[in-house]
Amino acid sequence: MRSFKVPTREEVNENNQAIFDKLQKGLGFVPNLYAYFAKNETALGDYLALQNRKSTLKAKEREVINLITSQINDCHYCQSAHTVLGKMNGFTDDQVIEIRKGHASFDSKIDALVKFTAAIVSNKGIVDRETRDAFFQAGYTEASMIDVVMVVGDKIISNYLFKLAGFEIDFPLAEELEKIITFKN
Repeated sequence: MRSFKVPTREEVNENNQAIFDKLQKGLGFVPNLYAYFAKNETALGDYLALQNRKSTLKAKEREVINLITSQINDCHYCQSAHTVLGKMNGFTDDQVIEIRKGHASFDSKIDALVKFTAAIVSNKGIVDRETRDAFFQAGYTEASMIDVVMVVGDKIISNYLFKLAGFEIDFPLAEELEKIITFKN
């Protein structure tokens, strides 16, 4: 069986080394997911540009999308990373678990976002009218809808890359949930 290795700074090109240095300075380490992207000359920079693009969504809302997408896609790396990031953005442990289970009883707007995102991911973009209407009634716009899809796409990229390569999770492990949620239309 093939083993996939996360490259060190010395094993990547000069451009990626500069990105590693920025990540090290900003985060205190280079997450294995980002380091793995650096096996490709341009993928790390491209991925970070996607992640850091201007958005109508707040960081906390993007974490909601990251958490529910990673839960549905059963990506333990991203569940773990975004549990940490979700808490850094103001969610409690219980709220993170609730989001990963597909709802947010603590905030009706976040709940609409969780359900809308879960429907997008589970049904490959097909969302029933009730869920879509609830998203817009919660105050989101068509621009927000586009941003949700952009964040889902970002997260699917990282979910799939981790599942293909299976490198070590370098964040505190997220609690395993009994069942991966799915939403059917």
